[in-house]
Amino acid sequence: MPYHWPAMTSSATVFNTLPRSVAAAVWRADQLGTVAHATLSSGFDVLDAALPGGGWPCRGLTELLCSQAGVLEWRLLGPALRAQQAGPQGPLVLVAPPWVPHVPGLRSLGIDERRLVWIDARSSAERVWVVEQLLRAHPVGSVLAWLPDVRAVQLRKLQVLAGQAGVEHGPVFVFRDGPAALDASPVPLRVRVRPGPGLMLQVELLKRPGAPLDRVLTLMAEPPGLAGWLPSPRSASSVILPETADVVGRSAVIRSRTVQRPVAH
Repeated sequence: MPYHWPAMTSSATVFNTLPRSVAAAVWRADQLGTVAHATLSSGFDVLDAALPGGGWPCRGLTELLCSQAGVLEWRLLGPALRAQQAGPQGPLVLVAPPWVPHVPGLRSLGIDERRLVWIDARSSAERVWVVEQLLRAHPVGSVLAWLPDVRAVQLRKLQVLAGQAGVEHGPVFVFRDGPAALDASPVPLRVRVRPGPGLMLQVELLKRPGAPLDRVLTLMAEPPGLAGWLPSPRSASSVILPETADVVGRSAVIRSRTVQRPVAH
């Protein structure tokens, strides 16, 4: 007796039958992921184009890996924080920054120190506890937390709190050292930032919802106070780096004949 194969259902038909909450979390492997919540523009067009939703997520964590703690993150996040403070959102909360906040420098970024909360938590456990309490209180402003020693299980708990459905707030950034890129992380958006030529920043999206990004983004991030004293900057661009496959099939970026280990997701 011949066997009749069932009619194939197109992926579009299946997708349209999914509940809205599920459909928002599903995308094709070669597409940029979608988000069902608000985002905040980074202030860099080339970076916004690479971020799901066109900006920093306002639900969930963003993990920022910096080679120069206390310096590069402000240059990268300054435009977004300035734009957010122009609205009615709540305060900008700093948890355990590596340096005492420099008021004139913050003013040059357009950040109002009167809407700034600085929490000087000392131990790693205290820092994580403070961030947890802030997320439980549903902050409406941004949270910047320096957690160099945070563990994956702690990040997972913070991600669950920050990603609660129906809770909107400003972006929540967790800063870790650059070598943490080799550690596994439950955070859906992982970004590594390093100094580039001149006043540029080199930004890599190590992990994001949707297709991986196989290039480094070069952003012109000059300090606002130097804008009138410097030559006209080159436009932001993306640099495609040569790649090779490692033994497990993932790509490793080659720089100066040195193969870097693939980062953990």
